Amino acid sequence: MGNSFGCSASGERLVSAARDGDLVEAKMLLDCNPCLAKYSTFGGLNSPLHFAAAKGHNEIVALLLENGADVNSRNYCGQTALMQACRYGHWEVVQTLLLFRCNVIRADYLSGRTALHFAAVNGHVRCIRLVVADFVPSAPFEAVNTHVEGNRGDSSTLKNKYDQSALSKFVNKAADGGITALHMAALNGYFDCVQLLLDLHANVSAVTFHYGTSMDLIGAGSTPLHYAACGGNLKCCQILLARGASRMSLNCNGWLPLDVARMWGRHWLEPLLTPNSDSVIPRFSPSNYLSLPLLSVLNVARECGLQSSTTSSDDADTCAVCLERACTVAAEGCRHELCVRCALYLCSTSNIPSEMVGPAGTIPCPLCRHGIVSFVKLPGSPVKEIKQPLSLGLCTPCMLHPRDAERQSPACAPEIRKNRVASVSSDMFCPVTCSPFPSVAIPLCTCNDGPCPSFEPREIETQDESPRRAQGASIEQDKMEGPRLERTTLFKHVLGQEKLH
Repeated sequence: MGNSFGCSASGERLVSAARDGDLVEAKMLLDCNPCLAKYSTFGGLNSPLHFAAAKGHNEIVALLLENGADVNSRNYCGQTALMQACRYGHWEVVQTLLLFRCNVIRADYLSGRTALHFAAVNGHVRCIRLVVADFVPSAPFEAVNTHVEGNRGDSSTLKNKYDQSALSKFVNKAADGGITALHMAALNGYFDCVQLLLDLHANVSAVTFHYGTSMDLIGAGSTPLHYAACGGNLKCCQILLARGASRMSLNCNGWLPLDVARMWGRHWLEPLLTPNSDSVIPRFSPSNYLSLPLLSVLNVARECGLQSSTTSSDDADTCAVCLERACTVAAEGCRHELCVRCALYLCSTSNIPSEMVGPAGTIPCPLCRHGIVSFVKLPGSPVKEIKQPLSLGLCTPCMLHPRDAERQSPACAPEIRKNRVASVSSDMFCPVTCSPFPSVAIPLCTCNDGPCPSFEPREIETQDESPRRAQGASIEQDKMEGPRLERTTLFKHVLGQEKLH
């Protein structure tokens, strides 16, 4: 079976290199034929990007994307490379895919799970914080100071500063049977994931679908507390009760969380889950894995890239953390300068709360321990926009990536303070999450005024044919014009120039 992007033997060699982490082999193959980046294995339809993401080979993932691989391509199950990386906990790969503007809201074909479900079911909390980064905007430093001065001693977050409806819809998206990411994390006892999801406004009272669920032994219509009782994790049950879960919730089988705990032999949970229990529930602080400045540094990395950063002769311009690259970002507040790679690594991995009084999600500065809520790009930093290859699909990441400011008129262009963006509006939340076209790349026409010259039919008439057309062509010739015009109309429909009726 051949492949349209080149020799199948070379494509299989690239698949093997991506799976085994052979960067030298992958570079050699892509230098000879860059189109191999879009190769997919026959039958399995897994691209080299899927194999590299599943194995955690971050350098090969970046190499494939730079050579034109579709960041949102699907395999035969409808899974993207982001889902594969979240399944196995490769947060570095997730970070690279986000830099290339992958679509985080897509769901697979089999169970309707998004990348958030794959990260939650396996307890990869760092992947969760990265996947939701585009939904949690970085707050301005002045607004945070005003909030802290007006609410001294209050640990509540800035939930009224931006719209939370899009974040809630994404976090509470139901997969097969109505199971949410909170159900999955509570069942497997991943307390860090449960705490982070609850801080991201996960619905603690969400129930699975009444017509059935994939976990029939727990029962349809079950809450996350039912699933936590089945898993047997005491800490997960405590935080769910502290955030408003009810001990009296009945599923479709008429079972309380206490009944589920007894059925599965979780006897240590009975004193806590008894309806008239007087057990003291501890207070839980906000999750240490919240990261307010993550979106701001992601936007800078998308604009400047990670590979720019050559050091200058002046030592003051060198990053004080890595001592290798030039400083490109500065922390709002303390104004300490870092390179974008170190700042992105800090926001993606830090789980230590700041010693300074501030909102939940601030990251401590590595130089002064001051709480960081946002990063700003330094003036004079190089611009290297990461371009995403276009592909045919029904679900696009338009909700996460607003229009370019250059295309808008100055009168209607919104004022965006420095490099921060506003939160994702729920009105732009795309309801279509599954595309029936698995990674089909089609050259899109950029002609706005008229049809594309590449597909415009040409009338070539010879000297012998001109008199005959002037006198009237035969009936058989007129019948031959029909299919040719239909094919031309079909091309225009695919390119978005003409509608089929």
